[in-house]
Amino acid sequence: MTKLVKEMAKELKIESDELLAKLKDIGVEAKDESVALDADTVDLLTKEISPPQETKEKQKKENDSKEKEKDDDRETIEVVEGSTVKEFSEALGKEPAEIIQTLFKLGEMVTINQPLSEAEISIVSDEVGIEVKIISGEEEEDKELEEANIEGETAPRPPVVTIMGHVDHGKTLLLDSIRKTNVVATEAGGITQHIGAYQVNHKDKDITFIDTPGHEAFTAMRARGAQITDVAILVVAADDGVKPQTIEALDHAKAAKVPIIVAVNKVDKPEAKPEKVRQELSQYDLSPEEWGGETIFVDVSAKKNQNIDNLLETILLVAEVQELKAVPKGNAYGTVIESKIDKGRGPVATVLIKHGTLKISDNFVAGMTNGKVRALFDDQGERIKEATPAQPVEILGFNSAPKAGDVFRIVKSEKEAREVSEKRALKQRLIEQKQKAHLTLEDLHKQIADGKIKELNLVVKADVQGSIEALKDSLAKVDQEEVRLKVIHSGVGAVVETDIMLAAASNAIVIGFNVRPDAKSRALAEKENVDVRTYKVIYQIVEDISAARKGMLAPRIEEEIQGEAEVLQTFKAPKVGVIAGSKVNNGLINRNSSIRVIRDGVVIQETTISSLRRFKNDVNEVKEGYECGIGLENFQDIKEGDIFEAYIEVEKPRE
Repeated sequence: MTKLVKEMAKELKIESDELLAKLKDIGVEAKDESVALDADTVDLLTKEISPPQETKEKQKKENDSKEKEKDDDRETIEVVEGSTVKEFSEALGKEPAEIIQTLFKLGEMVTINQPLSEAEISIVSDEVGIEVKIISGEEEEDKELEEANIEGETAPRPPVVTIMGHVDHGKTLLLDSIRKTNVVATEAGGITQHIGAYQVNHKDKDITFIDTPGHEAFTAMRARGAQITDVAILVVAADDGVKPQTIEALDHAKAAKVPIIVAVNKVDKPEAKPEKVRQELSQYDLSPEEWGGETIFVDVSAKKNQNIDNLLETILLVAEVQELKAVPKGNAYGTVIESKIDKGRGPVATVLIKHGTLKISDNFVAGMTNGKVRALFDDQGERIKEATPAQPVEILGFNSAPKAGDVFRIVKSEKEAREVSEKRALKQRLIEQKQKAHLTLEDLHKQIADGKIKELNLVVKADVQGSIEALKDSLAKVDQEEVRLKVIHSGVGAVVETDIMLAAASNAIVIGFNVRPDAKSRALAEKENVDVRTYKVIYQIVEDISAARKGMLAPRIEEEIQGEAEVLQTFKAPKVGVIAGSKVNNGLINRNSSIRVIRDGVVIQETTISSLRRFKNDVNEVKEGYECGIGLENFQDIKEGDIFEAYIEVEKPRE
């Protein structure tokens, strides 16, 4: 095969002039780089010039291998977060005086009983040449307890599955379709309990699905050591293909080192191209089985309930290969999936049991909170007496809401539970105080004088704890060179007056994710000129903040609240369904308004009005102080005490 000189030079990674000189040395006449070389000359040049390049690459690989071996030889120890100088020195096998002296040279004055920050621990470990992995105090205690607890006979357990993918590719609809195929998982009236996780039964085998706010929450849990997922399902729309968020979700799944099943959704659409999805994902090391690869692809249509059984079969097949087992007997040990504050029941959390059996009246610890099991509910909202491995269960009895990813474990007595949680809370306060001490008055004055660093304070409220963790994780990834983002307060539940007061005092913006401010909070926010933003998608929050930093905000779609009505009682009407007998507490309710159903400060549904009546007459609007009957489009789960918030959306230019 003939090649031009310039093509050959490019292939051999040398300059054309250098190749022309080489050709002259071997007796081949070539005036310039456009001369064609015959096959024999090409072979000769390849043999003459390639070996040195290969030798270099080989040498480089050997050097890299030696460096890696050198790094692997470094001793690695685990150090508890917030360890004192004394505890850290014992872990390193050094004298406390040596640690104090090292930090003193770096300008840090510490005492033997003073807790160290992560930065200080890292600096000292680098100085002494020891690799350190910083773990939380809870991790250390829980690891010891888990090892002590899981002794006993193992038994097969259901697989735990997380569904991930791009925001518009049908994850939620796929989850709904899976639940609909499982007859047991629906309640009367088709209303489904949402507890953050649920189980379906397929051919007498259970599968547990984790319903997270997205792959951000999945990673936030994994970062705390909560490796709870056995299988990840990557959802990709056949009509849209691979998107940046798809790759991000894939990276999270790969980092967790779990088997990945690709569900190619929306195959019922005429413009669907499932083969294109396979081709795009093969570039990211997900080669389909039918192409000789190792990744299973399943074509599904969540909308038309197509091939859902095949997807469930595939999950069970992958799980069978993993031989998932757990110890069913003994004290329960698990992970908090979700938590919230329920108006009538107090702090409630969903826990996925990993080992053992959880029973009523068990004393427990989860992160920095504790409690005693008062009641257990399954994913259908039914009361149960005990929970077994891989079973998601909603627990009543927490003293305060735990964080998603916290380890849940049983202890012997209420006294022990209280002591452990108080000890953890105290240690956390010490760590926070230490972190706050990093900024000195001199530094603060310099930063303000230079005008280089500005802070954007945020008060974050969400419907569930997992959403807060996911939002914090997303905000941490925003470029903070010009404006530093600081979450000064976060909590579960509605935006209340104390949140507005804190924001006013701290010059902060209030962000509500799937929660709303009540009428009093809105009035106070207007009075104090506090900016309250509410969102339904985490990416919109990040995009708005990123755009605001760059001064590139598009015209904003704002909601104008028209009024609020409270449901006084409910009754059923033929051919219409549930009607809410309501009283308009402020503003007005218009027949064409959008309606947001709020229960205990949390948005549970957004819909429109199907009927609006006063007595027996259809009306266009009902004003403040009057009672009326309201029917909602495609929503029947109306309860007394619900708030209907009427609003319209208007486009306003950015100022």
